[in-house]
Amino acid sequence: MTATGTFGLSSEARNLQWLLGNLVEEVPGVRSVAVVSSDGLLLLSSDPAQNTAPTESPRREGPRGSSADLATIVSGIGSLTVGAAGLMDGGGVKQTMVAMDEGSVFVMSISDGSLLGVHATPDCDMSVVAYHMALFVGRAGHVLTPEVRSELRKSMESTR
Repeated sequence: MTATGTFGLSSEARNLQWLLGNLVEEVPGVRSVAVVSSDGLLLLSSDPAQNTAPTESPRREGPRGSSADLATIVSGIGSLTVGAAGLMDGGGVKQTMVAMDEGSVFVMSISDGSLLGVHATPDCDMSVVAYHMALFVGRAGHVLTPEVRSELRKSMESTR
């Protein structure tokens, strides 16, 4: 792991925050994003109260403004689909999508049980959202080491 930099985070952790922010800002229809560890802890969030430094301007908020709520939902969906896949001998779960009248929730496996969750608008292009999630997963998977996960957990705890 490299030396820590701005705001006490390593370059890997800052890079993951940048990737997440880019996903929120660049993909039309994305309301909020959360990265959750295998044990259900929030690692990264698009919630402005969770990730931004005091000098940064907050990003747009998701519904009710809470990526912690999204993290809870993502963790539950992830657990449910893993259990269902096990019962059906379906192998590993790669992606789950829940379509609702007022939006969609996408969940994608990253690595070691970590999950990427996205809450999007009802009119989003689902294929574009899924594509950009896959790009995030491809870029984040090898960087999300146990050391970086621990660093991100501590960073999230210190913002509460």
